[in-house]
Amino acid sequence: MSAGAMVTFFHHAGFMAAVEDTLMIFDYWRGENGEINPENQLTERDLEGYKHIIVFVSNDDPDHFDPAILELDDKKFPIQYVFAADMKRYPALQKDGLFLAEGDAAEIGPAQIRAYASTHKGVSYYVTVHGLNIFHAGTLNMWHWRDESTLREIVRAEEDFYAAVVPLTRLPMDIAMFPVDPRMGGMYEAGANHFVMAVKPRLFIPMHFQNRPEVATSYARQGRTNYTEILAMTRPRQRAELTFDDMTLRIHVFTLKEMQQEMANRDVKLDSYNKDDPFNDTDLPVTL
Repeated sequence: MSAGAMVTFFHHAGFMAAVEDTLMIFDYWRGENGEINPENQLTERDLEGYKHIIVFVSNDDPDHFDPAILELDDKKFPIQYVFAADMKRYPALQKDGLFLAEGDAAEIGPAQIRAYASTHKGVSYYVTVHGLNIFHAGTLNMWHWRDESTLREIVRAEEDFYAAVVPLTRLPMDIAMFPVDPRMGGMYEAGANHFVMAVKPRLFIPMHFQNRPEVATSYARQGRTNYTEILAMTRPRQRAELTFDDMTLRIHVFTLKEMQQEMANRDVKLDSYNKDDPFNDTDLPVTL
């Protein structure tokens, strides 16, 4: 039996994952300094054609919660918001949102959702949809800051993280998006390494790498194991088509040329074209 997903990276910890009729958007953020230019930002065009659209926010840090997501037209599109429970204090979020604390579960269409622990704020999310198991870590990580923290702080960070990961080791996991944050200095990848070895996701996608794509690409080269493939997605709107079989994983990362060609094809609309109208014969760059 095979299952597939189309995963799009936006920026920082922001992803979009499409599985059959369901679109999931995780921790979308346009960036502090315009890292995503307008043509690569999330638009309502991305939502067209899906029966279920789920927008996840793992915590209220500005780099995980962009108010732009609240501007999506949930009357035009079948959008359901899922927030961390401690975000209930925001009045603007009372619009048909689900608020999940650690251990809470919900079902939206074909998606079964459960919230797990974070070691900073909010929650992490585990979603099973159409046979695929997808995990977004939010800010779950071993935040030890080894070059600055005291020994006691380091030990506490390790203990908290190990305890948070234990429940995840019992879960089948096809796709995991997890922080690899170089701000922590020495051993910044320790949390990711433990997660990969303990949980064994089939595909690990680094995130939260602080505008340093070389961190993600380096981890992809060094961190893979016999059980886990690692895919570095570092450009806004970079997309990967993933196909999971019982024993194999196939990955097609779209090149920039392929993505430009696809967008060009989507722009051509011939519904109103009339071959008998001489004004349709033009060299101007218009959409017919």
